[in-house]
Amino acid sequence: MATQTKKKKPNIFKRFFAWIGRSWAELKKVSWPTPKQVVKNLGIVLVVVLFFLIAVGAADLLFSWLLGLLTSVGA
Repeated sequence: MATQTKKKKPNIFKRFFAWIGRSWAELKKVSWPTPKQVVKNLGIVLVVVLFFLIAVGAADLLFSWLLGLLTSVGA
């Protein structure tokens, strides 16, 4: 009968520090945006959020007004 050799895992600390090393290597490969790009993208996000805030708020007011008309007619 063939004996199987069981591979033993390295201890938790070796695995953790190996993971940290691999993560750090991947982070060094990332193309990070410049501060100017971050500010530009933040501005775009804020404008889009403001647009949808106004659009949803206007739709809410419109539907509330229409619902008020329907309930006053039925009363």
